[in-house]
Amino acid sequence: MGGLNLAEWQKLPVSLTELCINTTLRCGQSFRWRKNDAGIWSMALHNRILCLHQDPEHLYYRSLPAMKLEAPLTPPSSQPPSLASETITADDTLPLIQHYFNLTPNLTKLYQQWSAADANFAKKAPKFTGVRILRQDAWEALMVHKLCVNYGPLLGHFEGEPYHDFPEPHALAHDGVEAKLRALGFGYRAKYLHQTACMVASRPAGWLDSLRNPESPVLGTKPKPGAEWSAEGREGYRAAHEQLLTLQGVGPKVADCVCLMGLGWGEAVPVDTHVWQIAQRDYKFGKGKHASLTKQTYDAVGAKFRSLWGQEAGWAHSVLFTADLRAFSERLVVKVEVKDEGVVVKTEEGLEVEDGVVKVEQLVERSIKRERDGEQNKMFEIEEKVVRKTKRGRKA
Repeated sequence: MGGLNLAEWQKLPVSLTELCINTTLRCGQSFRWRKNDAGIWSMALHNRILCLHQDPEHLYYRSLPAMKLEAPLTPPSSQPPSLASETITADDTLPLIQHYFNLTPNLTKLYQQWSAADANFAKKAPKFTGVRILRQDAWEALMVHKLCVNYGPLLGHFEGEPYHDFPEPHALAHDGVEAKLRALGFGYRAKYLHQTACMVASRPAGWLDSLRNPESPVLGTKPKPGAEWSAEGREGYRAAHEQLLTLQGVGPKVADCVCLMGLGWGEAVPVDTHVWQIAQRDYKFGKGKHASLTKQTYDAVGAKFRSLWGQEAGWAHSVLFTADLRAFSERLVVKVEVKDEGVVVKTEEGLEVEDGVVKVEQLVERSIKRERDGEQNKMFEIEEKVVRKTKRGRKA
């Protein structure tokens, strides 16, 4: 844990195979988490600043409470004092973490289940363990950081940085918001954000949460049995998806993102460019009637993944999505084994070797000793090599 003071932190036993925050918080589900040089993740969440750190056996957590401010939903001009030395006394942070990171399901068993059903998942998933679908607020999943800074209530400061909670819909529903959002760089999306906020704010209180999977309710509510499963997804998922499509600027992909990450419908499969590329490359889409990503093909991709992975198809698809992200591509590099008599190239299936030349990447582990405290830190680097060999055919 380096220079962190463990006396100020609480810890939850959890392995990296069950939860890896360095992967889960970087795979495109949430965009408000920040990570500092000490490896601490932090975000304003549920009226507090939540700080996290992880080692191979524990998740360390700490809550910094919001200052009691009589503030409007736009940030005040004056800054409250730092929260760095305060912790919540009546701590309800643990149930929040367990809820937010969706820690109830046994992820190891889910990976085994998905791997047994799908050889492609079995090949790639072992390098991406610990990816969980976050249980985010549905309104936040529908809408991001600039919104918080300009319209969310200021909770306080951590390490000199301001933290704003996510704004309520009515904070974005008044006159002048669209123009302000355009000035902030939201472009054409400014109109959709403003109109969506107006539509949600005009509906009965709790409308979005009424679309939730009853098996995955809001924090503090007991789960209820869900509806009967079908290949198209449960009835509640399909109804929630259709309701979300009535909002301005919300298409099938955004609706599925909200269903999966905000409303707890595990069968929702958001299909964007990356997922479409995965479907073409690994699941034989892209030909015949599914030659392009039409509405029919979008539905067919979701149905294919649900047939493989069942009620948590969206979760399994997110693992493959993560594996496809460039930020994590170093985990799927071609391996090189160096021997005395030369270089032996271990290729992944389907690698082309042309004209006796192959470009390979090697994941190299190095140890660096910090002068400050003498602690050994491990880092990984990608080394690129060009190997010239006698002419070889395509590896079977």
